[in-house]
Amino acid sequence: MNTGPVTDDLRADCAKCFGLCCVAPAFVASADFAIDKPAGTPCPHLQSDCRCSIHERLRPAGFPGCAAFDCFGAGQKVSQVTFLGRHWRDAPETAPAMFRTFAIMRDLHELLWYLTECLSLDAARGHWPELAVARDDVEELTRRSQEALIGLDTEAIRRQVDVLLVRTSALVRGGQRPAPDLRGADLVGKSLAAADLRCANLRGALLIGANLAGANLDRADVIGADFRGCDVSGTNLQTSIFLTQFQANAATGDAATTLPETLIRPAHWSGRPAAT
Repeated sequence: MNTGPVTDDLRADCAKCFGLCCVAPAFVASADFAIDKPAGTPCPHLQSDCRCSIHERLRPAGFPGCAAFDCFGAGQKVSQVTFLGRHWRDAPETAPAMFRTFAIMRDLHELLWYLTECLSLDAARGHWPELAVARDDVEELTRRSQEALIGLDTEAIRRQVDVLLVRTSALVRGGQRPAPDLRGADLVGKSLAAADLRCANLRGALLIGANLAGANLDRADVIGADFRGCDVSGTNLQTSIFLTQFQANAATGDAATTLPETLIRPAHWSGRPAAT
C-alpha cells in the first residue's frame, strides 16, 4: 500500500481563505459548539483579518467542532479561484453565493481526497485509469463558475464516485479472512479496546465516545465513520483506508497512535502512549 502525500490543494490553507468555515455554516449550541450561530453570520470570534481570536483555546472554550473541522482545501479554492480573491467583506453582494459555493466545494474536495487516496493503493492498480478519469472529472467541476457550482447535484456526484470507492475498498480489504461488517453500526460509547478490526467495514459507523485504544484497524474502511471523542490511543490507523484529517481531529489519540503519512497528528493528542 502506497501512503504517499496528498496534493497540497486538498489541505486547508487558512491564510488564503476568507474565514468561510467561520461564516457560512450554522452552529447549534451543543457539545461541539458553545453558541448558536445562524448560517451566513460571522462567528463573534472571527477577526477582521479572518483569523480566530480563540484558535489556540477552541476546545476548552467549548468549540471542539471548530477545532476538528477540515475543509479539504475548499476554502482557499472558493476564495482565490472561484471568486478570484474578491473578499465577501469588500463585496457583500457576493456573500450569499460564496457561502453556498463553499459547502458544495467542500463536498467535491472530500471526493477528491478519497479518489486521490485510491490512486495510491496498490490493490486498486488495475482500476487506476478509471479512478484517474473520475478524479479529473471532479477536479474539472471545482474549476467551474459560481453559477455552475451552485447548480451541481453533489449527492448524485457522490453516488457515482461511491461506486468506485466501494470497489476499491473491497479490493484493499480482500477476502482472505473473515472481517467484521460494522457498516453504519451504532457503537457509541462501546469498548472495542484492543479489538482485531483488520479489514473491517466501518463505513458510516457511529464511534462517538467509543474506546478503540490499542485496536488494529489495518485496511479497515472508515469512510464517513464518526470519531468524535473516540479514544484511539495506541490504535493502528496507519493503513486504514479513507481516514481524513477531520476524523483524526475529532478523536483522541496519543504518541503510540499510528496515522497515515497523509495526515497531521492533532495538536491536542497526548504526547505519551496510553498506560498498559
